[in-house]
Amino acid sequence: MPGENLSRDEARERAELLSVDGYEVALDLRSAVGEPREDGGDEPRTFRSVTTVRFGCSRPGAGTFVDLLAPSVTAVTLNGETLDPAAVFDGSRLALAGLREENVLVVDAQCAYSRTGEGMHRFVDPEDGEVYLYTQYEPADARRVFATFEQPDLKAPFRFEVTAPAAWTVWSNGVSETVSEGDGDAKVWRFRETEPISTYITAFVAGPYHYESDLYRRTLGDGTDIEIPLGALCRKGLARHFDADDIFTVTKQGLDFFHDNFDFPYPFGKYDQAFVPEYNIGAMENPGCVTFREEYIFRGNVTQASYERRANVILHEMAHMWFGDLVTMRWWDDLWLKESFADFMGSYAMVEATRFTNGWVTFANNRKAWAYRADQLPSTHPITADIHDLEDAKLNFDGITYAKGASVLKQLVAYVGKDAFMEGARRYFKRHAYGNTRLEDLLAVLEETSGRDLASWARAWLQTAGVNSLTPQVVYDAAGRITELAVFQESARSHPELRPHRVAVGLYRREETGGALVRYARAEVDVAGPRTVVAELAGSEKPDLVLVNDDDLTYCKIRFDAESLATLRAHLGELTDPLARALCWSALWNLTRDALMPARDFVDLVLRFAGRETDIGVLQMLHAWTRSALTHYAAPEWREQGGQALADGALRELRIADPGSEHQLTWARFFAATACRASDFQLLQGLLEGTAKIDGLEVDQELRWAFLGPLAAHGVAGDEVINAELARDDTASGKRHQVRCLASRPSAAVKAQAWAAVVESDALSNALVVATIDGFVQPSQRELIAPYARKYFAAIERVWAERSIQIGMDVVSGLFPGLQDDPATLDATDAWLAGHEGAAPALRRLVLEARDDLARALRGQACDRGAAAG
Repeated sequence: MPGENLSRDEARERAELLSVDGYEVALDLRSAVGEPREDGGDEPRTFRSVTTVRFGCSRPGAGTFVDLLAPSVTAVTLNGETLDPAAVFDGSRLALAGLREENVLVVDAQCAYSRTGEGMHRFVDPEDGEVYLYTQYEPADARRVFATFEQPDLKAPFRFEVTAPAAWTVWSNGVSETVSEGDGDAKVWRFRETEPISTYITAFVAGPYHYESDLYRRTLGDGTDIEIPLGALCRKGLARHFDADDIFTVTKQGLDFFHDNFDFPYPFGKYDQAFVPEYNIGAMENPGCVTFREEYIFRGNVTQASYERRANVILHEMAHMWFGDLVTMRWWDDLWLKESFADFMGSYAMVEATRFTNGWVTFANNRKAWAYRADQLPSTHPITADIHDLEDAKLNFDGITYAKGASVLKQLVAYVGKDAFMEGARRYFKRHAYGNTRLEDLLAVLEETSGRDLASWARAWLQTAGVNSLTPQVVYDAAGRITELAVFQESARSHPELRPHRVAVGLYRREETGGALVRYARAEVDVAGPRTVVAELAGSEKPDLVLVNDDDLTYCKIRFDAESLATLRAHLGELTDPLARALCWSALWNLTRDALMPARDFVDLVLRFAGRETDIGVLQMLHAWTRSALTHYAAPEWREQGGQALADGALRELRIADPGSEHQLTWARFFAATACRASDFQLLQGLLEGTAKIDGLEVDQELRWAFLGPLAAHGVAGDEVINAELARDDTASGKRHQVRCLASRPSAAVKAQAWAAVVESDALSNALVVATIDGFVQPSQRELIAPYARKYFAAIERVWAERSIQIGMDVVSGLFPGLQDDPATLDATDAWLAGHEGAAPALRRLVLEARDDLARALRGQACDRGAAAG
């Protein structure tokens, strides 16, 4: 019988055979506390899970299977008949035969707590020893907690019961109906039955969490008054940092926005938001019990960009209550039906309903950069992907499904109009509430409301891969006026589709007084085919800058004509509009990644103009891109010089930034990240010890770790200093920082220990695996970690087979020897791929993606070296 990796064909066959009437799940979580069983040996700590499933079968007498990943099954009964667990359970599936028209299955199992963030994750807080539990299931890990038909189109109502230590509180999707005394020091929590939902969005959160509450009230357009209880929770150790009031403010603003626009009241009763430890992703849209990574609770000073990111995630998950939870894709091929919409609606709601009105700037500069990278990898895929199985699904939570999909939806809104789009959404919810859909179901309602034929649009944008490039070409007359302005569209050879684009073309010129670079003309045009003339701009005065895709209406890579590029090289900081400036920075970064601009030129632009960037999120992105340019795309012989220039520039901007400003904080972090000389390290040490001071800069605990990291990586701070810092910050966050710093020390013995901890052992939790990898991979330690390139290729197939998919992804992507950026590493990668054609497709995809990044880096280095020689 096949193992854990459910295929699309199997899911389709099972959906045709079955209809699920409901689940009753009873969990006993008392085993989460206390010492492991004396006879446990190396066996995982487990909990009892009893599942009753009622389901129908369209072909009586047929057989099927139930999904369950558990160490053992105690008992199974089907329609009152006892089955032998040893005969029907293979570790991942329970075989069922001789089904009736109506069936009742009861499975009593011992399920394992997780340390990888998958299934029922168990976390012990090092600060106080308290135990915290939460679940994370997407795409198919509910089967780690209870027996289930684990596919999105077999929706059902769920009724949950949880026995837990009496001092705990338990949350789930539904409202807690009763809490009663259990055996010994325990309580039993019973929850109201849910609406029909998919298995992957059921949820539990249990433990001594700190909890705050509020209430959302609203009178709807039809006069109906609604009340939604709101909750927000975190570990007790983070309670002093928990700004629940701001979270509730954004939550209420989002609920107002979606009620105003969707005309379908929030359908899942209460709305709890749990911030949980060691979370693998940003957040998860479990209806009534949304889970977030606890890093969104800020332990120190952060910029408004951090609050904006949190607001965006809160609203992204809220959009899922309709796009994904109320109406769910039938299979993971149409994952975009929830993720693309949530990504778009999260930004849309944030801009329209909250204080973060410049959210589209962040979208253009940050989210789309993720999409552009993903869409140029060999693993790129259409937004509506071809998902064969669960491993495919896991890897398709990527920049295409999220950010490209959201970008395309942003263009669709411009194409069909906001009113038609929102009316289509309203009809979609009402027509398919609590059901499952595919692409054609959404297109049908949008065609109804817009009157447009969307089939060709869908083929071009949703069913093909790759990103187009748009470049202006301008012809002037003798007086300097435009006689013709055309937009050229290009595509990659591997993905030749030329798409229809609704774009704005902006003309900018420098003002005589003050030199500000401002827009003086703009035209919108439908670009189609390889060349499109923008007739509306003929006769305009000569611009200093032509900006294609002004206002960011479409999804494309922007290119510049020679004169516009020269203007940006000399005057980028004078561009006054923040969105236009963000678009230009993004275009310049794409030129660098595509080896069309030397990395040192991009670094120079950042050093000259980033200090004038007003949008803090754009500034932080520029810092990340610049470090990547130096690490990957700069010629190796220039790296030292470039690194010193970055450190000098960062320190200069740090010293002149307004005291106490978020720009000062951002430059302080960038200076720490670029520190490379003895004088840099002396300043960082002085700031840590209090012997040095920069006016207005508060060195809080998080900033202390940011300063300590480079000191550890360069051998200035050893284990005694690092461990002393942990004693100062003996928390879960402090432990992650300590582990990363310890693994970053420049020692062969340290690297060997870190490698063994991640590759040869599964003792570390998911969060500490990531922290160890982050410490291991240091750009300043290329020679030290070079011997691990060979070990990497020898180990990854075994790691992929033995570890969970999440840890496998972390190891395969995180430890790829990309810092060994020479043709020999590329050859070694090709040799592995050629010799492992039968390896798991998901594993090969990760290696192919890493190979592409390495090849891109080598092309960038050649470009940078050529610029120096030229």
